Amino acid sequence: MRIRKLFKFEGSHIVRNCSSSRCKFSRHGHSYKVEVFFTSDGLDNGGMIMDFGLMKTTIKDLIDSFDHAESIWDKDFLAVEQGEGFSDRYIIMPVTPSAEQYSLLFLFLVDKIIQTTEFNNGEKNVRVSSVKVHETDTGYAESFYDDLFMVEYSLSDIKFSEGIKNEWNDPKMFDKLIEADRTKTICFRNPSVEQQIT
Repeated sequence: MRIRKLFKFEGSHIVRNCSSSRCKFSRHGHSYKVEVFFTSDGLDNGGMIMDFGLMKTTIKDLIDSFDHAESIWDKDFLAVEQGEGFSDRYIIMPVTPSAEQYSLLFLFLVDKIIQTTEFNNGEKNVRVSSVKVHETDTGYAESFYDDLFMVEYSLSDIKFSEGIKNEWNDPKMFDKLIEADRTKTICFRNPSVEQQIT
């Protein structure tokens, strides 16, 4: 069994080194849809893999970071310079911002969040199984948990602007995630649930 949560954002980028001249030389935007799929070894006390409401905090904040933001490849030095001086909302990424790389990046981020979250309602080994990123109505990229071997960067290689961090529910959230991943500890705790019927 699996569940799916849909997120949306409007974002811009340049995809250097691609085949299309429009994409590699011109800043442009898309209306993205991000589908995150989860599986588990069973159902929790509420008969769910994971309550959808739990996805409205850290996971939502991180994906929403890309809304009305410029995604910049850290090797694109001119774009980095322009982003830092021109836009309040930007993300500097260790990979070019293609749909495929977004898909892997979101899979990587959500996996790290799940690994550092304490579940408190009988959830059973919840994991992110795949992420689809729709760049247009006709094209998407999907990455699967087994594709994480393609990720050759760490959390600390991803930089969010202060304008983005200040809009998070917890502006220190990403710093906490980096530290928890480094120390293999828990930094997020889902609320304990008082059982109404046993």
